[in-house]
Amino acid sequence: MQTMIDFTGTYTDQYQLAMAQVYFLKGRHDRPAVFDYFFRKVPFNGGYAIFAGLEDLLGILETLHFDEPDIAFLRQRGMDPAFLDHLADFKFTGTIYSSREGDLVFPTRPVLTVEADIIQAQIIETLLLNILNFQTLIATKASRMRLVAGDRALIDFGLRRAHGPGGYYASRAAVIGGFDATSNVRAGRDYDIAVSGTMAHSYIQSYDDELTAFRHFSEIRPDDCVLLVDTYDTLASGVPNAVIVGLEMKQQGRQLKGIRLDSGDLAYLSKKARHMLDDAGLHDVKIAASNQLDEHLIKSLLDQNAPIDLFGVGTSLVTGQPDAALDGVYKLAYADSAPRIKLSESMEKITLPDRKQVFRVHNETGLLGADVVALADETDIAVMHHPFDPLKSFAIGKYQKEPLMRKVMEHGRRLVDPLSVQEIARYSRKRIDELPDEYKRFENPHIYKIGISDRLKKERDRLIAEHRETGLKEGMR
Repeated sequence: MQTMIDFTGTYTDQYQLAMAQVYFLKGRHDRPAVFDYFFRKVPFNGGYAIFAGLEDLLGILETLHFDEPDIAFLRQRGMDPAFLDHLADFKFTGTIYSSREGDLVFPTRPVLTVEADIIQAQIIETLLLNILNFQTLIATKASRMRLVAGDRALIDFGLRRAHGPGGYYASRAAVIGGFDATSNVRAGRDYDIAVSGTMAHSYIQSYDDELTAFRHFSEIRPDDCVLLVDTYDTLASGVPNAVIVGLEMKQQGRQLKGIRLDSGDLAYLSKKARHMLDDAGLHDVKIAASNQLDEHLIKSLLDQNAPIDLFGVGTSLVTGQPDAALDGVYKLAYADSAPRIKLSESMEKITLPDRKQVFRVHNETGLLGADVVALADETDIAVMHHPFDPLKSFAIGKYQKEPLMRKVMEHGRRLVDPLSVQEIARYSRKRIDELPDEYKRFENPHIYKIGISDRLKKERDRLIAEHRETGLKEGMR
């Protein structure tokens, strides 16, 4: 699959290369390392997130390299010639374990793990965070809109409001989260997403009268004719002219597909428009609505019984409003054959060491509402401990545990064929349907439990004690 951006090795942060040069010149570059990708807070004050961006990341990593302009630029910046020779031969040859793309993911627990030499693992960090954080944010936003829209169509209209090329990847993530189509033609081409679009107000303004504009459009696009009805006066002009064209098309054996409302009181206007269409016998003509929609406005419109069949969503979707970013991070967990930990004054920011697996806990009726993080070689987990509160634990020995982290890349090559966006979206919808409703509420959703195994807790606590004892001794010198 061709993607919009030509990613090369310099799609990274300067400090990654600064660290990599030190590793290389000090002979540490071949040392294996393990990094975990995870996030700390569910976006939008929600109860879950949808993991997205994995297939894009794997595809990019398979061909990631430093090209001649990269090397020339880094040489101008004074980087060591021997190190630059090393980068000229750079290729990602690591192993990746990951949750399935489209799956439900939650804070604290690993979503993806990278095993590679320390330079490779470090250089890909920025790229990984850039892709996974953004697409996960947008897929989650889209999923919230799908939950309230029910079986009504959702179309991504956001390219013009997106942050540069981010709109390209937002269109993909939106489909994973549950959208049906996009206005973004390039994303439609590259990801095989359905492309949809109507007309702009400027098209109607370019004519001397609205009716002629509608007629010409219906003549050229008889099988996909949606008329924008709010350029002048929605109820006095736009809808009546759409009715005229709809009846003319009906006489010709064609059908007006829909009308679109893009301003005003959408609930009121859609009800009036529906009556006008029905009174004319145009019962099959759909009503589309756009104009600064988000999940809360869609819910409000449907709570008011607005007869809207399709929602076009732009700004709030592709910019992830109001959060704008997912706080995903990438932390070292294992290096030089030893578990590693990052300490903090805040318990919530102390990392989980070592190689790990994540299990989803199921009871006899479905999801229990808990994931447990364990050491990679653990299979029999009797208790999960709260990751930050030592007084809280929960017995899970009798429950079924589904391993979530699977090997998706080895020696820098994918292990399975890429999935289409539609296949990922279907899997995501299945996982959302399995999630109990209390986790999908917009107001005060139930908190999904994340725990750590007894062995992992002991490993973490041991490392905390060792580092604090070492720090105390050094401070006394």
